[in-house]
Amino acid sequence: MKITSIFNPSNLLLAAVVFTAAACTGGNSAPRQQRAAATVTTVKVEAKEVTGLDSYPATVVPVKEVELRPQLSGYITKIFVEDGETVKKGQKLYEIDRTKYVAAYQQAKANVATAEANLARVEQDYKRYQSLQEQDAIASQQVDYAKADLKTAKAQVDAAKAQLSSASNDLNYSTVKAPFDGSIGIHKVRIGAQVSPGQPLLNTISSYDPMAVDFVINEKEIPRFNRLKKEDHSSDSLFSLAFGDNSDYPYPGRVIAIDRAVGRQTGTLTIRLGFPNPEKDLIPGMTVDVNVLNQDHGNQIAIPYKAVVEQMGEFFVYVDQNGQAHQQRVHLGSVVGKDIVIREGLKGGETLIVDGIQKLREGTPVEAAK
Repeated sequence: MKITSIFNPSNLLLAAVVFTAAACTGGNSAPRQQRAAATVTTVKVEAKEVTGLDSYPATVVPVKEVELRPQLSGYITKIFVEDGETVKKGQKLYEIDRTKYVAAYQQAKANVATAEANLARVEQDYKRYQSLQEQDAIASQQVDYAKADLKTAKAQVDAAKAQLSSASNDLNYSTVKAPFDGSIGIHKVRIGAQVSPGQPLLNTISSYDPMAVDFVINEKEIPRFNRLKKEDHSSDSLFSLAFGDNSDYPYPGRVIAIDRAVGRQTGTLTIRLGFPNPEKDLIPGMTVDVNVLNQDHGNQIAIPYKAVVEQMGEFFVYVDQNGQAHQQRVHLGSVVGKDIVIREGLKGGETLIVDGIQKLREGTPVEAAK
């Protein structure tokens, strides 16, 4: 019997490849190696006492403020107070040369006396003419003249008294007095300065206790501040102040006014708070921060702010669930120091990943650092 041998080089090459692959794999498919666990730092989520505040830039303004200007012409002859002095209502501040105003007042008084004396004489004449007319001993025309003279004399008295009142006012205006209790600023004039009605500015006086603080809010916040104004707050007020050096003002404030309308261009509304100011720490024009207590106060879930991740306008944290990172969406509240209040998303008791979150994804194996 004849045997025919068939040799195909391609079959030999295929066998070699299969043998090589089997050698590399040991003949079977091995399981893929698991990812190495990321080392992270964790803390337990728990509630803590916090004070959540909303901060607004604000300006200190006096409750009452008036520019002091002269109402007469003349020269400043006296200045009764020092720069920056605290004054009382009615206290003398400046004096304008009173010489001609005293003279005008005295002349007006004399004119009143003369007019009243003339009126008394005319009244006596009129009464006498009336008596004679009753006896038919005088012409009626003479009585009519006497009656007209009486009206004229009365008008002269009224005119003289009006002139006296004007002269009295001028004399009073020659001494500029404090319209209310307050603090006066630095003098804008000195003795000898010439003044005229309205010019120049002599000084400015403002009240200092209480003091007002103005700030603006977005129109969306108006309902909240309307509620705050209506509520009767205790001494532990919802409103406090912080100075530029981060020190706190010791006295609480209260809402005393809300502006009448929202600005058409800005969409904001001005709120005015009142604060006691016995030590004069609040000065008109200074800039402060108004802190308003919000809903994030008391026992709240608060976590380190650095544990929060923002993605597409939403906020997330990572928690350790059985050795794996789980991404949890949260709703943020107020920042309190280095912490932030979580209003929704965490209930307490979770193991929060604080450090190492940059390398995490959903399901990444994690291992707490030791």
